[in-house]
Amino acid sequence: MSSTDISARTGAPESPIDPPTPDLAWRQADRDVFVATNDGEFAGFVTVEHDAHVTHDNHSRRIGSYPTLAAARQALVDATHPPSRRRERLRRRILERRR
Repeated sequence: MSSTDISARTGAPESPIDPPTPDLAWRQADRDVFVATNDGEFAGFVTVEHDAHVTHDNHSRRIGSYPTLAAARQALVDATHPPSRRRERLRRRILERRR
């Protein structure tokens, strides 16, 4: 089967405080397996099981199950690139308001 290159981006704008995050490069390894690399290094993979897309990290640990391939890929991006300090401060402020 031929491989297909697909990139996933975090979608968050870069700020001077946060270092730039590299893109994950995706290849379809089989009909139901998608493999991600980060700067040439294995980053994880997504398998398709029935109606679910299961994401695994670079140590083959299960991250979660998602209804779409896009959501499964984004989960690996989020697991690969921890949240920025700016985003984490915003999340804490939002949670404090809810209390």
